[in-house]
Order: sequence, then C-alpha cells, then structure tokens
Amino acid sequence: MQIYFPSSKKIIVLALGAESAGNFSVFREKKIYLSRDFGDLLKEKNWRRYQMVVLEFLKKNKLKPDIILADLHPLFQTTLWGKELAQKYKARFIQIQHHHAHIFSAVGDCFTDDSSYILPNIFYGIACDGTGYGEDGKIWGGEVFAIRSQKTKSKNQKILRIGHLENQLMTSGDLSVREPARMLIGILYKFLDKNKIYFLVKKYYRQNQFELIYNQLTQNFNCLETSSAGRVLDAVSILLSFCGNKRKYKHAPIEKLEKKSTVPYLDLKTEIIFDAQEKMHILRTTPLFEYLLQNIGRDKKRLAATAQLYIAEGLYEIISKSQKTKNKKRNNIFISGGIANNKIISEYLISKGAYVKKNIHPVKSGQTFNNVPRGDAGLSFGQIIYYLSANSRN
Repeated sequence: MQIYFPSSKKIIVLALGAESAGNFSVFREKKIYLSRDFGDLLKEKNWRRYQMVVLEFLKKNKLKPDIILADLHPLFQTTLWGKELAQKYKARFIQIQHHHAHIFSAVGDCFTDDSSYILPNIFYGIACDGTGYGEDGKIWGGEVFAIRSQKTKSKNQKILRIGHLENQLMTSGDLSVREPARMLIGILYKFLDKNKIYFLVKKYYRQNQFELIYNQLTQNFNCLETSSAGRVLDAVSILLSFCGNKRKYKHAPIEKLEKKSTVPYLDLKTEIIFDAQEKMHILRTTPLFEYLLQNIGRDKKRLAATAQLYIAEGLYEIISKSQKTKNKKRNNIFISGGIANNKIISEYLISKGAYVKKNIHPVKSGQTFNNVPRGDAGLSFGQIIYYLSANSRN
C-alpha cells in the first residue's frame, strides 16, 4: 500500500512497527509504503520472512535509510534488529512510544482522507489496545493524550498523557494475556475476599493453582501493572462466561464479548478520580466489576454492552474534564489501537465528533490493505507520521 504524505523532508525513513502484527513502512519523496501484515513476529517463520522482505525491499529500491524507527519496548525483536540496522546503514535510531504511534497512525490516515486538513493547535488522542510499553515502564493500553501541534512555538511535538484506565495487576505477565481468569482474579482481589474470588474462578483453577496466583498478588510477586482496555474487557468476557480461560487467538475474548452484546444498561455512571501524584485523571475500572457482580442475575448481553460503553464514556469524559467542558462535540479527537475496532466503543466516540480510521475490522495476517489498519498492523505507518510531524521544522 502506497500513501501520499505532504512532507518536504529529503530523507529516507524506515519504520519497523511492533511485534504482534509485524509490518514495516518506508518514507521517501512524499510517499509512504506500508507493507502487509506478517503476523505474530514471535513465531520464527514470520520473523524470518519479515526480515527477508524488509531487506529485499530496501535492496530492490536501492534505499539506504537515514532514520530507523522502532517501538519503545527494549526487548521487541524489531527494536533490537532496528539497532543493528542503524549501525549497518549508519542511520539514526529512534524509539517511539507504542500509543503515540497509534494516535499518529490515525492522524496520518486523516491526512490521506483530506490533504488540506490542518491539525488544530491542541488535539487529543485515545489509544486502546492490549499492551504497549509505557514511558513509566508499566503496561499501557487505555490512554488519553493531549498533543500540541506544530502551530505552537515549540520545535517538537509535545504529547502529554492526561489520563488512563485504572492500573490493574497482571500475574505472571503474559500468562494473564493467555489466561483471562488471571486478569479477573487481579481485579477482584481489590474488593473481594479470597473465598469469594475462588468461588468465581474455581472452574478454571484447582485449589492449589489458585493459591499460587493469590499468593503472587498478596506478595506482589511477578505482578505487572497495566492500564490496558484489552485486559479489562478480557476479564469482563470471562466473568460473564462468554469466553474460556484459554485465548485461542488475539482479541478472542473481546470479540466474543462484543458479539454477545445488545443494548447497554444506562444506570452505571463512570467513576473518574484525579491522581495528584500522576497529575492526571484515572477512569476507575474496579467499580465496573463491582457493578457487574451486583447485577450478575440481569441480562448478561446487556451487561456486556454496559461494560464497553463504560470505558468509552469514561475516556471521553477525561478529555471533557481536562477542558472543563462537558457534552460538547469535538472534531479534534483521534482514536486508534486494536480496541478501536470495537463497535460500541468506536461508535460512541464517533458520536462525540472523534475521528476513527475507516477500516472497521482487522485484516487477516498476510493480507495487504486498502486502508491503514487501526491496530498494530498500522503501527509502522504511525511511527513515520509521528516522526515527520514532530520534526517538520528540522
């Protein structure tokens, strides 16, 4: 896929994307080439294919990158390889935070829709996905940013994280991704006693297995904090019995949750607090689970929709609170990340004037694109847009 982008930069930029949906992009002479999705790069076959195609593309087109962009995560294969390529080509190596790239992927897509579009002085980004390495070393995934455009006196982009979902605990890191019940246990740990938690998850774990997980939480051993919308929705899905405790493919619990959703209940109000230490607004997700348990006898399909709407309303309210205005439509909000494919969340934010990239559903691994994907398969494109926008005066 080749996209026109109005930048006068006389450089060649290679962006390597992330890992879960391998893709790369190359900028040269006002054009950005976006590769197909190579799938999960932790699979050796996909990783080798990805590396081969990147090198073949550069060789075939006689390109020597001046800039190489990669994710902020220090252990991603794309990050480590990017450092090697930077030495090989004597290029400058730059890491870009995962969710910043997501937001600028949507910004770049907006420019392809309307080449005359001009960014406002201040605009906002909502990035929702499974996991992304945060600037504080925690796992981000339900984020709100305020971004100052190049119309200001500042030479570089200024991105301020103004809010996020409440941090919840993931036991044993990625095991909480593969086993949604682990994520649920970490959330329930905040307000239920041990026996009540076990009653809710005993069909997934034997007593001794549960004891190990519970002890991890009490000792805060091998537990990661995450603001991920994806992990919260995984936990909702398994609490409502829409998915099992083994994720068969990426976003499987969330897709099942969305598929089962009907009309949301409207009696759950968002709970947002201001964290003075972080200096930002936090959308609390623990009250969501208290509500779900208190109403577990009601229509679960409506409860599923309620949970998704709660997140959408809360993220938008964080932006409203930051501007001290409410219920006002905006045209300066961009939404991106894999959860932007969620119909309930995206449609609510669109109703508030937000911009969401055109494609609705993620493409299958190996396909090429007609539009820039909202999830990680469009991340390398966002990395390039971020770099070009941030350095437009250099």
